[in-house]
Amino acid sequence: MLQSSTFQFIKDLKANNNKEWFEANRKVYQRAKEDFLVQVQAIINGLESFDAEIAFAKLEPKKCIFRINRDTRFSADKSPYKTNMGAWFSGGAKGLQRAGYYLHMEDGGCFLAGGMYMPEAEALKKIRQEIHYNYKDLQAILAEISFQNFFPRAFDPDLKLKKAPQGYKEDNPAIELLKLKSFTVSHNFAEQKLMEPGFNDFALDVFKTMQPLVKFLNQSLD
Repeated sequence: MLQSSTFQFIKDLKANNNKEWFEANRKVYQRAKEDFLVQVQAIINGLESFDAEIAFAKLEPKKCIFRINRDTRFSADKSPYKTNMGAWFSGGAKGLQRAGYYLHMEDGGCFLAGGMYMPEAEALKKIRQEIHYNYKDLQAILAEISFQNFFPRAFDPDLKLKKAPQGYKEDNPAIELLKLKSFTVSHNFAEQKLMEPGFNDFALDVFKTMQPLVKFLNQSLD
């Protein structure tokens, strides 16, 4: 479980998002970061027990987390720091076109997510081909009771084509899945859960439920 002081730092940073405050509290940040890395390692250990690709990758916690500094070059918001801590767990490095799992901690917005967000053209083409050939397998994954309990709304309906993608017809039985441009699911949870002894089991239960989806997406890219 996470130390309450770690989440308090996230809250305090949200209220004091400037370099002067951050530098004055850098030691507090370092302690929060180390605590988060311990949490990330615990999740990696759990993921390795049911995701062979994660186990093979031998993930390092420090390579799974995201930098606290924001890239403000092309943003109207010049706040220098992110007001969240996040970690990406995948057989490929951050930015690589592989499906995986994500933990997000933020004041007023904690969630666990997974899949692949807005894959690039070549990866999207391969995923659609996999859906075309094996859409019943994907339907079975989405229809699992445990899956529906955690993810009552699978995929974002706003990230979807209005018409059939090139190469497919509207009468294709998998057409609604083929129209998708992004393939992610997420489960929101209360921040208090982070500080409870059972958080790791809860997070891994959510990730294990989405693992068949992650595997389906990755096998389409192999």
